[in-house]
Amino acid sequence: MKRFFITICLLMIAGVVAAQEDSTAQPVVEPTEEALPPTVAVLWDAANTAYINNRYADAEAIYEQILATGETSAKLYYNLANACFKQEELGRAILFYRRALRLQPGDADIRYNLSVAEARTKDTIERIPEFFLVTWLRALRHTMSATAWTVWSIVWLLVALSLVLFYLLAQRLSLRKVGFYGTLAALLLFVVTTWFAAASRTEQIGEKEAVVISLSAAVKASPDRASTDLFVLHEGTVVEVTNRLGDWCEVMIADGKKGWTEQSRIEVI
Repeated sequence: MKRFFITICLLMIAGVVAAQEDSTAQPVVEPTEEALPPTVAVLWDAANTAYINNRYADAEAIYEQILATGETSAKLYYNLANACFKQEELGRAILFYRRALRLQPGDADIRYNLSVAEARTKDTIERIPEFFLVTWLRALRHTMSATAWTVWSIVWLLVALSLVLFYLLAQRLSLRKVGFYGTLAALLLFVVTTWFAAASRTEQIGEKEAVVISLSAAVKASPDRASTDLFVLHEGTVVEVTNRLGDWCEVMIADGKKGWTEQSRIEVI
């Protein structure tokens, strides 16, 4: 029976290692000016030159051209957000800072610039208090990207399987205890990092959060221009999209208030 479990563990370790090698055989490289296709590299140079020379509208237009080619990266969104911010396009700046942050949640520069932009928004909304542990776990999850958490989950799975082997092969009782409790700890960390990876991935591809990009957006009681105005949101405010109906979106703000606004007034992050 012990040989059976040892064989199973060895096969699982080999399978995980092989899967990891397959997944990293062709790594996704963050686009750099050197790694980009020639046409896009020329656009990068032109956009950066325009930005350095304070031609922010030209820089924004060229960064948008790069996006249109299908290239996306935290760096691209960050540069585009900076160009928008320099032109006082607060809504678009916050939109692109947040898109950059989804791809690179641990970047201090993106977080700082986002905080500066959000400090200039007109709407002051008091958030609904939440349990401190939820806030702490979210902050911890945002220290790394979904890819990084996935790598850590694989690492802890390998550690857990190795400790199972250590437990099965150890002769002394004290060493077997180390293997047993070490396995439990590694499995716990595997579960936590896997959950963080899944949550980060869901957040990254989700379409629930949006930013008000127009100067103002009336939030109404129903999806109808003739309905009663409940409140007005201003450029740069972040909302959660809870429902959609035609050209209208039901949105909820941080204090829990809900209402309907025209889809053209907001843009999904």
